[in-house]
Amino acid sequence: MSTDLFLPVGPSADDVADRLLAAQLGAHELFAVYAGDRLGWYAALAAHGASSSTELAERTGTDERYVREWLEHQAVAGYVTVDDDRRFTLTDGAREVLTDVDSPSFLAPLGRMQAASGRVVDDLVDAYRTGGGVSWERLGDDARTAQAALNRPLFLGPLVEEVLPSIAVLHAMLRRGGRLADVGCGQGWSSIAIAQAYPESIVTGIDVDAPSIDAARANASAVGVDVLFEHADAASVRGARYDAVTFFECVHDMADPVAVLAAARAMVRDDGYVLVADEATQETFSAPAGPRERLFYGWSLSVCLPDGLSTSPSVATGTVMRPATLERYARDAGFAGIEILPVGLDLLRFYRLLMPVQDPR
Repeated sequence: MSTDLFLPVGPSADDVADRLLAAQLGAHELFAVYAGDRLGWYAALAAHGASSSTELAERTGTDERYVREWLEHQAVAGYVTVDDDRRFTLTDGAREVLTDVDSPSFLAPLGRMQAASGRVVDDLVDAYRTGGGVSWERLGDDARTAQAALNRPLFLGPLVEEVLPSIAVLHAMLRRGGRLADVGCGQGWSSIAIAQAYPESIVTGIDVDAPSIDAARANASAVGVDVLFEHADAASVRGARYDAVTFFECVHDMADPVAVLAAARAMVRDDGYVLVADEATQETFSAPAGPRERLFYGWSLSVCLPDGLSTSPSVATGTVMRPATLERYARDAGFAGIEILPVGLDLLRFYRLLMPVQDPR
């Protein structure tokens, strides 16, 4: 069976069949990852080492027969090894990717994101038929926790250790003690990371999703950092003045991004800084494309476009927001344009929104 990442030009029936069979294997593995994550099987294997199915079932309060089937599946898939005594051990690579929440390679939450979309698949199909949407709230806690867990290592590490220090103007502003609004903060890890890295600054996280704000407050309290979190629609925020406004991976989800960016323009000082991080898409559409673009389109179909269309009217951006689209939104919101910054963070591209008085040179 082929697992090639690209279909050849003019694929044959065998090529397409091989791709779909590989996708089926992947779907099975994501489901098993979801189960292992939710039921604590991976965590128990990481904590206790080589385990029999009976031991793992007893430690996690789950059924031995299902545990045995799951362990054997994980063994044939290569995530665990098994010895002659039928004791199973996580491989070193699987331990990091599936249990180390601080590792940039931590990807166990992908199972939760897939489960969130699968749970509302009938609603998604109906939305495709009618032009309606499926909201972030409707996707539920699995989607919230998955997105937060996937972004957490990147925000707590490379964002504040590499990206922000490389943006000289913003770095200096935050070091001397600026006021920053983090719009679309979700469960708060971007706000928390910035507050930890720049203790002289005052950071406010803003999000329209109430459960995410509740989680953000709990996360900030757990790590002992002072961040103000507000449950609000950023488009309606008025009166506050900030030195900087940030948007991390959220503009493409907004039904009316121009209104939110215009609010940011009103919130920030004329000599302030507006930073947007969004998916590092191809700059123009071309097909076929590589795994990254396929990943973005998959998330768009299953999460972001339905969420954007759950509010009416909507510009229906979807995950694949190319630079020209953000440039149009920025100009319509009163900015002079955008600057693509010479920094990157895995799947993200960073932009500065230019103030009307700024010279982009």
